[in-house]
Amino acid sequence: MREFDFEVAVCAGLERDGKLVARQLAGGIHGSRVIDTVVVEPGAEFDDRRRLTSETIPPRLLEADIGPGTAKRPQNTVGGSGYARGAIEAGIDCGYLTRERRGGQEYVRATTRYPDRWFDGLVGIENKPDLDRPGELELQLRKDVSLALFDEVWLATASHVTGAHLNRIPEEVGVWRVDPETGDRATIREATPLDPKRGGIEILEQYPGHTEIRPVGSEEKQQYRRRIAERAYGKGWRVPFPDCPHVEERAIAGVDGLAYCTNQARFVRPAEACESEGAGPEVDIDARRAEHSPWIRDPAGARDRQVGLDRYR
Repeated sequence: MREFDFEVAVCAGLERDGKLVARQLAGGIHGSRVIDTVVVEPGAEFDDRRRLTSETIPPRLLEADIGPGTAKRPQNTVGGSGYARGAIEAGIDCGYLTRERRGGQEYVRATTRYPDRWFDGLVGIENKPDLDRPGELELQLRKDVSLALFDEVWLATASHVTGAHLNRIPEEVGVWRVDPETGDRATIREATPLDPKRGGIEILEQYPGHTEIRPVGSEEKQQYRRRIAERAYGKGWRVPFPDCPHVEERAIAGVDGLAYCTNQARFVRPAEACESEGAGPEVDIDARRAEHSPWIRDPAGARDRQVGLDRYR
């Protein structure tokens, strides 16, 4: 079966179990690794993050010296480039920043303290429905284990898993056999917990006779883990419905919001629409995500109340 069809089945099964799920996120720091599916494990301040905004807060803002205390000039904190300007505007649009004017100058401050402990862990999942066509599966999983950006790494497959299959992948990687019709998971091998709090080695490229690597420090890893968690929270895993008369909404594992093309007999993305005239169904995929997952679509936001000079609750 196609990897995309299998991928939505994996995501649907995880979301049915109450997980915060996203797909197709950067899984490397300096390399080009893309992880198929990410699960974000909630932390002690998860509710604070949910109340803040439904969107991804630009990482540049979280890494800059912008808090809910003293308002600051944007160019003094994130720079004056077009990318930095876009991050400021995105932060204001999503409700994380508020803008002030003083003497004709712009200042910004955060509307609340960012809840650093909103997630406790990240689970990375590589989806490979057919293990007889592994591609670069072994190298991809070696990259994940060596860098240890995730707390656990899993391989999800629809294939019958043999001892030979298990011997070809790192022993730290857990293995699920997933039913693509129901999203049900059977554990073939448990994942060994990794240690994302320590430094790691990122495998960049592998050539005959040598491998390019780059050491990554623990602080850099923690910063990037927050980026992944933020991106996962804002993005989710569903894709927009194509504008095609053959597309209908279908569900897997009781989780709906999935575009299925009856003409192609498969789940589809917008670029895969049939070349036919006519409109497709209007499906609010954000409403579906809010119904089935811990994500909140339109939170009220959280603005701290000033209780003293430069002190906020």
